[in-house]
Order: sequence, then structure tokens, then C-alpha cells
Amino acid sequence: MRKFLLLVVCISFFTFSRADEGMWIPLFLKYNEAEMQQMGFKLTAEDVYSMNNHSMKDAIVLFGRGCTGELISEEGLLITNHHCGYSMVQSLSTLENNYLHNGFWAKSKSEELACPGLTVTFLVRMEDVTEKVLEGTALNQSVTERDKLIEKNIARLTSEAVKGTHYQAVIKPFYYGNQYFMFVNETFKDVRLVGTPPESIGKFGGDSDNWMWPRHTGDFSLYRIYCGKDGKPANYSNDNVPYHPKQFFKISTKGVEENDFTLVFGYPGTTRQFLISDAVRQITDFQNPVAIHQRGVRLDIMKKYMDQSVETRLLYSGKANSISNGWKKWIGESKGLKESKAIDRKLREEEEFAKWVNSNADLRKKYGTVLSDLKDNYTALEPYLIRNSYFMETFPAIELVNFAYRNVLPFVYLAKNKTTTEEQWAAAQEKLVKSGESFYKSLYKSIDKEVFSSLLHYYFTTIDPVLIPEELKKFVGMPKPMFDDLAVRIYDNTIFSDAESFKTFVEKGNRKMFAKLEKSELFALLIPAYEQYHDNYGEMVKINKKIDLLYRTYVAALMEKDGENKRFYPDANLTMRVTYGQVRGFYPEDGKEYVYYTTLKGVMEKEDPNVYDYTVDTKLKTLYENGDYGRYANTSGEMPVTFIASNHTTGGNSGSPVLNANGELIGVNFDRVWEGTMSDINYDVSRCRNISLDIRYFLFVVDKFANAQNIIQELTIVE
Repeated sequence: MRKFLLLVVCISFFTFSRADEGMWIPLFLKYNEAEMQQMGFKLTAEDVYSMNNHSMKDAIVLFGRGCTGELISEEGLLITNHHCGYSMVQSLSTLENNYLHNGFWAKSKSEELACPGLTVTFLVRMEDVTEKVLEGTALNQSVTERDKLIEKNIARLTSEAVKGTHYQAVIKPFYYGNQYFMFVNETFKDVRLVGTPPESIGKFGGDSDNWMWPRHTGDFSLYRIYCGKDGKPANYSNDNVPYHPKQFFKISTKGVEENDFTLVFGYPGTTRQFLISDAVRQITDFQNPVAIHQRGVRLDIMKKYMDQSVETRLLYSGKANSISNGWKKWIGESKGLKESKAIDRKLREEEEFAKWVNSNADLRKKYGTVLSDLKDNYTALEPYLIRNSYFMETFPAIELVNFAYRNVLPFVYLAKNKTTTEEQWAAAQEKLVKSGESFYKSLYKSIDKEVFSSLLHYYFTTIDPVLIPEELKKFVGMPKPMFDDLAVRIYDNTIFSDAESFKTFVEKGNRKMFAKLEKSELFALLIPAYEQYHDNYGEMVKINKKIDLLYRTYVAALMEKDGENKRFYPDANLTMRVTYGQVRGFYPEDGKEYVYYTTLKGVMEKEDPNVYDYTVDTKLKTLYENGDYGRYANTSGEMPVTFIASNHTTGGNSGSPVLNANGELIGVNFDRVWEGTMSDINYDVSRCRNISLDIRYFLFVVDKFANAQNIIQELTIVE
């Protein structure tokens, strides 16, 4: 059976595939080569990914923990999205040097800013290790025995792969564990900020335009990778030198036309294409609505205060940015899933699957109950899923509640523990003082106080009371003003009122005083909620493990059923993938057409001095009014800003290079259209488009706006 599943998975790479949909493992790209070349690609799969020679993959990095970046010079210069480095730029900014607001351009390498904690990771090689990972497993093994053996095999294989090197290795499952790949990586730890445009360019349109088309955002930032003099990764040091990559991308100013071939290369995060109808329904009916409401409330409150103060905007811009991205995406995802009738499509597929399984006795024996078992497990999961969705979007989302639970409650329990020594107590006090200082530095109390009462009011008036902990049922149906009063008591009249009150209490409080906190209003609220969450989460893990095991069989069955007529590609899991498509506009709804590109004219048309997200820099406006675009205008004399194409992308592809038929950089991927955000679950080529920065706008901003000629001179530009 195991060898049969491996054969089915391998066959999936040979089956016919059509353009647009798919996130392809570069190791097997040779099976897509003919189609790519038919679409206009002028290179080969070996040029994209080679095991023996330098190739495009050597110019691609995993930027931080969840974006992509690409090398654009022989001196380690890297481009990614502005939003990928947003939090880092925020942390480097002060009121005196507000790089988020004003931008930053290093005129020499000595001016580049160190980015503590930021890493970039190169893929050295990848390998199909399925048989080695599954070695020794058998059908009659228990799940626990099988998992332990797989873990042991993975530990051995990764250790052997990097022995005697500075590399790291990771093995990840594909197709729910039907296949395994090993990735050997090289991680660099000295990364420095080279240039970033002001928010008025790099985040133009803000949350209003996020996920939307037409788009006019100059979403890019520049970094440089440094290494030791031996060319290997090294911690930050003044003695480090710029990294000389094996490969970097030339930049084309030829631009794009409709139907041009495009290739996107990067690290897509998560897709869930194999979900059955029950799972999609739970997403649209339970998970997304709760998340959309609670995050929308938080954003509205944050923006109200951010609009009143530059200091508050700087303090909360990163938090708001991280909240808004998912919030807007889930709105579009739910809308797209409903409008494309994704659940109906899934149900039809399930009906066809059931007919196929029941067509003969052998299939019934292998797969007869897999679909019904999946459905039964989703039914069992539902109450736990609902409870988890409400909890996660409420309690941890309140900054003070999260801080009190993660940092203060352990200290309370330490105070109650009679075995705690004086040395342990003193060390814990010192640690808690430092945690408090860090917390209050990033807290704007008025924001969190409003978030507290608003989120809790929604939680206790919306969730089924049966799903609420017994100790908290007294809050069910409580009117909003009573939650406001509770917030005042906690935020204004306790040790948490301000940084100084908290620090004084921690430094001077004895164990008895800390033990009493457990009975306070704040802890009486959070302790039952978090205790229920942990119990609930444990049950979710058990059920989801069963579901994943069933999907392993279900996906293998789908491949056996349709392997000759339908292409299969593994879900995204933050490993390197290639996706290809074409520059294309689309029709979002009846009577409306979206063209494939936008220009600087659109920036000026959206300008609104009274709305922060739509302010336009005076210098940019002057360049526009003078038509001073240099060599970066298109053939019609316009200054292109962004374009859309049919590449299948998702989160993690932010910052990915968009390459033309010759492998030259023509854009930087940064988003998807709102109508197509459901592509993680249901890809529809008629409405799914990726949004990319036109590389000519990047060059224009660096050259004409920033006058950073040192950067322009470093690039290899193809006219």
C-alpha cells in the first residue's frame, strides 16, 4: 500500500497541467517545461532550479519568517516588499528619525542600518526523502508507533545531511504525509536596511486599498546581506563584508504587455485546496465572521487614536498592519467562496468521489469510509472550533489580558508555591520588572481599554452560552456600559494602571500580595477563559490529527481517481515553489472590467490630504506634474506603478520576484486581488490575480524621487 501511494504521488508530477493554477516544486519543474515554453518562456527548467549549477533559486531567499526576497546585485543587495520589513523599519524609527513616515536611503554602505533579529535563508538543495522517512513503517502499526518512527527517521536524516557544515536541514510532509522532502538551507544573520520609501509611497492606500485593485502602492524596501570574510554567515560585526551571491537578477525596463509570460518564485505559506465541503462551511460560517468582526473593532479603535497623534501612529502602525492584513483578506475570502459557490463545487466532487469508490469492491475496501469519516470528524470538531475562534480573537487580542496571563500569572503561581526559594523569587521579580517595562513602552492604554470592553461585549453577547466557562456565565448578555465600567476599574484602579504602579508593586510586593491577585477581577476573568482554551485546544488537536490522517488517504484516493486527467500539486507550506501565468486583466462583476496595469496618474487621482493613507509627497507630485519619469515611462509616456497577472500566489509570496520570459526582473509580487483571496482554498482563473509592483516604478522612486544614485549604479539594468 505504501509503495502504491508513492507511485500515485509521483505520477501526479507527470500528468498534464494547464496554465495559471499550481505551486510547483522546482525540483520537478522539468515536467512543466514544455507548457511554460509554449506560453512564451525562453529558458529551461534547469535555469530555474539546478542541482549542479548556479540557477535562479540561488537568488531567492526566505526573508524573515514569512516573506520572500531576491538578490539584485553582486554585492548582496536584496529587494522585498515594504510591508515585509515594516515592523523592522518601525523598530528602527524614532520621532526624530521617523523612517516609516519619511523613508530612508543609505548613501553609502557605512550608513546602512543593522536589523537585529532579521535573517534571510537560502535553499542549498532539496531532496525527495519519502522512502527514507517512511522506512520501517507498516500498515498494521498504530499511529503513535508510526509517528515515533517517522520522527526518528527525520532526526537521523536531517542530522546526517548537515553534519560537518554550517547548514540547517528540515523535512516537511507533502500531500498530508504521502510524500516528504528535505530542504538544506543556509541562513544569514547580518542583514541591514539600505533603503525604504516613505509610507506615502510604500503603503499608499493603506488598509483601504489592501487586497484591492486598482492598486497604486510602491511596496518595496531594500536590504543588504553581510557575511564573514570567508563568505559564510556571521553575527553582526563591523568587520563583515557584503555577501556575493551565486546568482542575482538583472532588471528589465521593457515592461509588460497583456498576455506576457510571468514567473513567480518564492515561499508561499499556506493553501488548503483539498478541504472537503464541511471544512469550507466552517470557515465561512464560523471562523471568518468572528475574526472579521473582532479585528475590525480593534482596527477602528486603533485608527481613531493613530489619526490624533504621530507618536501613537508610530507606536501602533506595526500592530495595526498585522491585524488589517488578515482582516481584509478574510472578508474577501468569504465573499469569493460564496460567489464562486465553492461549497457546491466541493459537494459535487464528493458525490463523484463516492460514486467512484462504490464502483468496485477493491475501492470500497480501500476508501469506502474515508469521506464519511472525515465528515463525522468535522461534526465532532465544530463546537471546539467555534469556542477556539471566539477565544483567540478576544482574550489574547487584549494586550493587558495577554500580558497578565503570560507574564504575571506564572509569578502568582510562583508566589503560592511553598518550595520557591528566595533566589528564585528575586530572579523572577527582576524578570517581571523588565517584562513590564517592555510592555508599557508599547501600550497606549486608551486603545487597549476600549478594545477590552468592545471585544468582551461581543464575546459574551454572541457566542452560545453553552460554550462559555461556568465561572464566566455571569457576564452573558451584560450591556456594553458595564464592560466599560469593568475596564475603568482594571485599567485605572489597579496595579496595572501605569508602568510606575506596576513596577512599584513588583519590586515591593511580597508573596502574599501576589497570591491575592488570583482573586482580582482581571484574573477571575482570564483564568477560567485560558483554562478552558487549553482543554478545548487539546481536544481540537486530537480531532485534527484524525482529520489529517484521513486526508492522507483521501488525497491518495483523489490521485488514484483523477491522476491521468488532472494535475496535482502539493499545498503550500512555506517551502520554495514556482508558479507561472500571464499578465491579464479580468472582469470582477457584470459590466466591470479591470485593465492589467495602473500608473502614477492614479496616485494623484486618489490623493486626499485629509486622509493619511492617501497623502501624496510634494516631490512625487512635482515629478508627476513635470512628467519627469526619465527612462522608466512606458511607450505611452505613462509612469507604470503596478500590474496584475494570473500567477497562483498566497501569503509568503510577498516580495517574490516576478520574472519575464528571459528570467529578468519585471516586478515584485505583493498582494492578490480581493475577489481572488479565496484562492488558498478555491483557485478560479477567471478572478484570481496576483498584484505586483512594476519594477520601473521602483527604479523611478530610487532614481528620481530619492536620488539614490549609488543604488542605481549597483544594479544591472537591461533596457
